[in-house]
Amino acid sequence: MRARQSAFRRGIALGTVTLAISAGLTTGASAATPPAGPDSDRAATPVLDWAPCPGETGPPGSECATARVPLSYRDPAGPQISLALTKRPAKDPQHKIGTVFTNPGGPGSSGRIPPRLSPVMAARFDIVGFDPRGIRNSTPVTCSDDPADDAKLSPVFPVTEAEEAAAIRQVGEVTARCAQHAGPLLGHMSTANVARDLDLLRRAVGDQQLSYLGTSYGTHLGEVYANLFPQRVRAMVLDGVLQPQEWTTGTLPGQSGEPYIYRIGSYLGAQTALNTVMRECAAHAQCEFGEPGATEQSLHRKYDDLLATLRRGPVTLTDSHGETQQITYQDLVMRMLSGLYNPDAAADLTPFLQTLYLAAQHPAATAPAPGHVPVPAPPRFSRAAEPDEPQIAYNTWHNAVACTDTDNPRDPRAVGRYARLAEAAAPGFASVWIYAGLPCASWLVTDPDRYTGPWNRPTANPVLLIGNRLGDPATPYEDAVSTSHLLGRARLLTADIAGHGVAYDGRNQCVDQWLDGYLTDLTLPPAGTVCAAERGPFDPPSGSR
Repeated sequence: MRARQSAFRRGIALGTVTLAISAGLTTGASAATPPAGPDSDRAATPVLDWAPCPGETGPPGSECATARVPLSYRDPAGPQISLALTKRPAKDPQHKIGTVFTNPGGPGSSGRIPPRLSPVMAARFDIVGFDPRGIRNSTPVTCSDDPADDAKLSPVFPVTEAEEAAAIRQVGEVTARCAQHAGPLLGHMSTANVARDLDLLRRAVGDQQLSYLGTSYGTHLGEVYANLFPQRVRAMVLDGVLQPQEWTTGTLPGQSGEPYIYRIGSYLGAQTALNTVMRECAAHAQCEFGEPGATEQSLHRKYDDLLATLRRGPVTLTDSHGETQQITYQDLVMRMLSGLYNPDAAADLTPFLQTLYLAAQHPAATAPAPGHVPVPAPPRFSRAAEPDEPQIAYNTWHNAVACTDTDNPRDPRAVGRYARLAEAAAPGFASVWIYAGLPCASWLVTDPDRYTGPWNRPTANPVLLIGNRLGDPATPYEDAVSTSHLLGRARLLTADIAGHGVAYDGRNQCVDQWLDGYLTDLTLPPAGTVCAAERGPFDPPSGSR
């Protein structure tokens, strides 16, 4: 407990103090011996028959292919599964360097459509995305014949004891059905097996070493690959970093009995991002949630008062057309957490906060029409799902990976105990995040080939990590710092912004220019490099690239 309570204090302080940045490339105390377990070398190289993507299944000019890989790398000549891939071909093939593979996060999100990167990257690389094993257009895991079961794996986080008991019962029934129904693929869904798949895909495109860009959970895929195949790393960018020890087993003895989301401290990153919103709101007169003489602390008190009001009961918003919406405590917390993924959270969230605050203070008043208030599912470890991603399967896919990768308590009631323990440090955010790990407490299927370390194997080339210092609501900045010291060879690039992820999203040219240089010619930013924010939270948006 003492280690996590110290982390509470570190997480809260992140918004106001500067953490030490990696002073340079770091090397583990000793070169760890290769891990035992199955390898990809004994499996056949997939044949990729690239062809124009049919219909509207890919971006204009893209190509699609299907790869066949082993279900189990312990039996490389045995049953196979399919992986769906899409490629943006290099625009300057005569000067092509190779292929950059991408993963947008999740786990459970589709990665088949690769992102647009920069003009430099589009010219010099084929950019390839793929749906990881068990997910969407690859051979999918299916836990139940009832589509409603997938939603039941992610109930709204409970507040009362009765709600908690109902959530435990509901989730436990579905995880039991999943274990009976899903079939053998469910026991081969760990990130280590995705990394083995990725190594086969590297061979299939003819690259001697891997070039890779992973965001959020995609950083863990990169971490696993870097330690399973350290000499095969050409260039690896990890943006929005998961600390691999915290994700899998914990950094200290006894932490394997904690929920994995409690260990990684996503709620602390969310609280830091909220601190940034309140600080920016207090500093800008155009922030609607602010008031004359407001400070970060006074706006926190105002926000806490609103949370307390909603815990007593919902608040009704009535717009000028007479239409009403009831906003509950859970609605507000989930809306705030989802909004904090966006670097413009201060400008985006504070008008709604003010509207809701006034309605709570004056229930009979008519509020400006705020529009429909979306109540998103608890965010996982990706920026966002694809717009057309079938939600009937996302929670199944997410937990099939997360619960086989990670150690967790086996008593579902322990999840609530950790959520309540964390609430003091991050009110609301602690519950929504930690209860998202509830399915893992009753998940019955394991993957014996998951990877749990060592994490310090020196790679052929350094790994470049990116962290958002002003608050990342899913992957805290401090985890990027600690991982930069943990990996065998790594360099940290800090972005002085909030939000989840920053690589090639068009809002920080400093970051993108360093990534272009690193991915094309392996030039690292100097140790301690910080990319400043390029506009303020209430500045008008700059033109897109």
